[in-house]
Amino acid sequence: MTISIAMTQELSNELEAHLARADGQEDVVIATYVWSTGNTRRTAILGRAVMPAPGERKVHGNASFTGGYVVRAATEARERSEGIVLLHSHPDATGWQGLSGPDHNTESEYERVARSITGLPLVGMTLGTRGSSWSGRVWETSAEPTHAESVRVSGSTLRVTWNEDRRRAPRATEYQRRTVAAWGESIQRDIARLKVLVVGVGSVGLDIAARIAATGVEHLGVMDVDVVEELNLDRMIGATREDARERRLKTEVAARVARTAATATDFELQTHDVSITTPEGLAAALDYDVIFSCVDRPWPRAVLNSVAYADLIPVIDGGIAIDTLPDGRMRGATWKTHAIVPGRPCMQCNGQLRVNELTLDRAGLLDSPKYIRQSGIQPGTGAPNVAALAASVSAGMLATFVSLVAAPAGIGVPAPLRYALAVHQLEHLPATSGMFCTYEKGTALGDKRLSLVSNSCSPTSQRTDSRRGRLRRCARRLLAAFTGRLARLAERTG
Repeated sequence: MTISIAMTQELSNELEAHLARADGQEDVVIATYVWSTGNTRRTAILGRAVMPAPGERKVHGNASFTGGYVVRAATEARERSEGIVLLHSHPDATGWQGLSGPDHNTESEYERVARSITGLPLVGMTLGTRGSSWSGRVWETSAEPTHAESVRVSGSTLRVTWNEDRRRAPRATEYQRRTVAAWGESIQRDIARLKVLVVGVGSVGLDIAARIAATGVEHLGVMDVDVVEELNLDRMIGATREDARERRLKTEVAARVARTAATATDFELQTHDVSITTPEGLAAALDYDVIFSCVDRPWPRAVLNSVAYADLIPVIDGGIAIDTLPDGRMRGATWKTHAIVPGRPCMQCNGQLRVNELTLDRAGLLDSPKYIRQSGIQPGTGAPNVAALAASVSAGMLATFVSLVAAPAGIGVPAPLRYALAVHQLEHLPATSGMFCTYEKGTALGDKRLSLVSNSCSPTSQRTDSRRGRLRRCARRLLAAFTGRLARLAERTG
């Protein structure tokens, strides 16, 4: 597994305020962490700072910890099932920092202490005070550490310090000249190294996947469990009649479209034919740096809402609602986009996610014909949507992505935005966080997060309609995969 480190912008500011001294000397501090475990990446999520008490550290050119400080912090961390992070500063340094001999010896010495008390490896981190660049490593043994590939700071902007030895900076290609002209080579290198996941590759997600690939991102993932049908063709630009006839997986179509659009020299695309509401889907998502939420159901949104806070992976979400008159004419339409990051209201607090709908979705009632009949919902019609307006949602989400990773004018992501089509009005919604918001209270919990996933083919609900609905979805995915393989085999054999 690769290693990364993450913290909130709020914690980063607190640590920097202590470590970046006005007198230009080094300083030290300790923080705690938990693991966030994906399929191929483990991330040390920093949770809180344990500030030194008087006499617990020495500042004398090369700052140092005292044994009492380390033992106190480790004991506090153990009570919360957390590990500890030893942080020190390199005044006026910038970029990823290596370990000097004294730094290596200090961290190696305290690795045994930390592990004996907390049962977890020691994490070491360095702040280059010029440019606020973080670097870090994990001490699995006392001999040599495993250096992280990146440290990300999640807030209104996503700031990432990259380990050039672990994740090299790609050279911009000739295809990216206009993109580089927009924000410069440095930002392009940082954006290109991000691992971006698009969850839901229907009308909005398919467009986003293509444009992120065209931007030059080297590693893109697409996640969906559905197949292409005829009713998708008026919105999924890039899907074909043959895709619908063969009932190809949407991820297969998204992969084809994204590869065609990609401008990176070494473009990697990974398909995830699973739901984000399953353990497999969640583990896959935790390998990424930014996630686009292009789903239209409350349960997947709730899982992604949790990931944004517990695992410090920014989630960009959006949606559209079209209202029609009884005679079939359009009354109006609204679309909404927002970034879900620490320090900003979650989807539940900003009104995009409702608890009652989440409960119904998890119970399978939104797939239950019996419940649909009793509730008066019109079956089989789905929510109205058109390609011309779906493009507006993807445009808003992509603009939010640019604000997050490029921070034009240094501002970062906006408040939730809502556009009303009939009156042509763009609103900045005054969303605020709830005092007892479960999602935001779960910030930086990592693997200790509240679990919202379940096995997709083994529903926990005992309702017959719920079981049938979920089994139908499982059978549909298996049939689509089998049909697609048969079609590809026929093509190869002529």
